[in-house]
Amino acid sequence: MALGGGIAAVLCIPPAVSVAANASADVLLSMARPALASSTLSVAWLASSAVDRGVGTRWASGAGAGTEWLRVDLGAAQEVTRVRLHWATAFAKGYRVQLSDDGATWKDAFRTGSGNGGVDDLRNLKGHGRYLRVLATQAATPNGYSLWDVRAYGPGPAAKPSESATKPGAGVPAIAGDLSGRVKKETAFQLVSSAENSTLNWRGEFAYLEDLGDGRGYTGGIIGFCSGTGDMLAMVTDYTRRKPENPLAVYLPALRAVDGTDSHAGLDPGFPAAWRAAAEDPVFQQAQQDARDRMYFAPAVRLAESDGLRALGQFAYYDAAVMHGVSGLRAIRERAVHARRTPSQGGDEIAYLSAFLDSRDTEMRREAAHSDTTRVDTAQRVFLAGSNLDLVAPLRWSVYGDSYRINPW
Repeated sequence: MALGGGIAAVLCIPPAVSVAANASADVLLSMARPALASSTLSVAWLASSAVDRGVGTRWASGAGAGTEWLRVDLGAAQEVTRVRLHWATAFAKGYRVQLSDDGATWKDAFRTGSGNGGVDDLRNLKGHGRYLRVLATQAATPNGYSLWDVRAYGPGPAAKPSESATKPGAGVPAIAGDLSGRVKKETAFQLVSSAENSTLNWRGEFAYLEDLGDGRGYTGGIIGFCSGTGDMLAMVTDYTRRKPENPLAVYLPALRAVDGTDSHAGLDPGFPAAWRAAAEDPVFQQAQQDARDRMYFAPAVRLAESDGLRALGQFAYYDAAVMHGVSGLRAIRERAVHARRTPSQGGDEIAYLSAFLDSRDTEMRREAAHSDTTRVDTAQRVFLAGSNLDLVAPLRWSVYGDSYRINPW
């Protein structure tokens, strides 16, 4: 069925128009172009099936709630004036048609929260970019999403059809991986380091140690372990278990005594020098990395995955855990869930993440030492505004007045 008055277009984006009028004179831009998808149900329903010349072929995402997408490379920057989507039984109630020049930052050409399946013939669009994406944010069925066809039209000329677009066997692309993948995990560590240490080189921060005056005592290492919050004690205890003879072992009694306070009693004057000496030890470096992953990264990512969040949401949870602890992350999340449903609850991922970041800002402003919210507002919100839910490079952001960039690998 063609989209009519039952679908809402917002943000001054032109509404869908029924396909009863004259056929478009524009060129078909998407036929046999390279296509990728966030997931595929099996090799029988690849992304390329939505742009091939075949009849009876389709793309199908993995089953379940949550955001999925199908992306088409138009071969060159193109003006797109019409997109025709033919949904299978598993259709999107909420979705966006987006365009991008770099495959990382996207602009909406159309969006709706009341899709009804069938054929959506979206006309009079005003979009431009090399890449076209259908971002499905709310499923109408528990079976994910499926599209028989994605056809994009514009003035052209159309790029030459690509043989690679029709070759089977392409699995989930690396760009759609979660935060546990090697590249995205490294990205997450660089993003946190830009806020915690004003550098992307987190591996250069094993020796970092200072008192920030935030009531947490000494803050040190690659993730900001604190003498007053227990994580520094736990990490040094593990280091000493692995290597009993180390420069910090003698300070374990003092670390136990100051835990929960901002005191340096028993640590000064020698603790900073001992920390720097230990930082040269590969065993200490590994202990820091393992503690970071065990105490912050893994719990945050597991919670985000259970909420149906993609890489950006997983990072937002991880960054919150680093600053507020996992218990603080859970409290921030609970406030966000009261405002918006998570994707695993059938909610729109972009709307939920916006609510989560609002809740995070509120929490940060409660603490004078963390009241500067730029690590959220000029980093995570920037990625969210560009619908970069998979943290695809290039990434550009700023924190505390410094600008950063991560280029594609």
